[in-house]
Amino acid sequence: MEGNDLPPIIVKKKKGGHGAHGGAWKVAYADFVTAMMALFIVLWVLGQDTKTKQSIAHYFQNPTKIYPEGGGSGFLPGEGASATEMKKSTEILIETEKEQMNEMGKEIMDELKSQPEFRAIIDMVKFEITPEGLQIELTEKENNVFFEIGSAKLNPKAIQILHLIAKQLVKMPNKISVEGHTDARPYSYAKITGYSNWELSSDRASAARKELANGGVGDEQFSSIIGYADRKLKKPDDPLSTENRRISIIVKFNENK
Repeated sequence: MEGNDLPPIIVKKKKGGHGAHGGAWKVAYADFVTAMMALFIVLWVLGQDTKTKQSIAHYFQNPTKIYPEGGGSGFLPGEGASATEMKKSTEILIETEKEQMNEMGKEIMDELKSQPEFRAIIDMVKFEITPEGLQIELTEKENNVFFEIGSAKLNPKAIQILHLIAKQLVKMPNKISVEGHTDARPYSYAKITGYSNWELSSDRASAARKELANGGVGDEQFSSIIGYADRKLKKPDDPLSTENRRISIIVKFNENK
C-alpha cells in the first residue's frame, strides 16, 4: 500500500421489496378460488335429482357415520345413505304426496257436490291413486256428457268441471299428463276421411288440456298430451262400453316426473 491508502469499502444495497402488501394478493386469490368452488358445489347440488339431494342431506346430518349397506361414508348414492334409508325417505315423500293428492280430490268432489248442476254426473268423475300419481277421469255415458258425439268439442259442463279441477292443480308443482281414450267402435267414415279413433282421442286430450290451461294451469306444468284410441280400455271385457270413452288427467308423483 502507498501512504495512507485504505482498502475500498463495498456497500451492497438491498433491492426494495413489495412492502407490507407483498403476499396479500395471494390470500385474496385463495379466498376467491375457495368462494368459486363453494358456488360450483351449490350449483351442482341444485342440479341433482331428489335422491342425490336426500343423500347429501343425510351426509351433512351425520358425516362420520358409516353405512354398512352403502359401502362408505360419502354422500352420493351408494357412498353414504344405505339403500334402506334411501327407500324409506322416498316412501315418506310419496306418502306425503298421496295425502296432498287425496285432499285435492276431496276438495274437487266437495265443490262438485255443492253445485246442483253437477250432482247428476258426479259418478262420472273418478279419482284414483295409481303408481304414476293421482288419476282424474272424466268417463262418458250413453248421453255424452263431456263431448259432443264423435267430436272433440267439449260440452259446457265439461268445461266448467275442467276449470274447477284446474283451480286445484295450480296449487301443486307436480307435472300433469292428459290422455284421451275411445271405445273400440270404429270412427264413422274413417276410411273416407282418414279421421280415426287415434285422431279423435288425441284431439279430445288436446281440448281438455286447453281448458285446463284456460283455468290457470301453466304450460310448463304439462308433461305430455296423448291419444290412445282403444289401446288402453277401461273395460277390456266390454270394448264397446261407453265407459272406455274418457279423458284421464294424471297428476304425477315428483319421482315420476
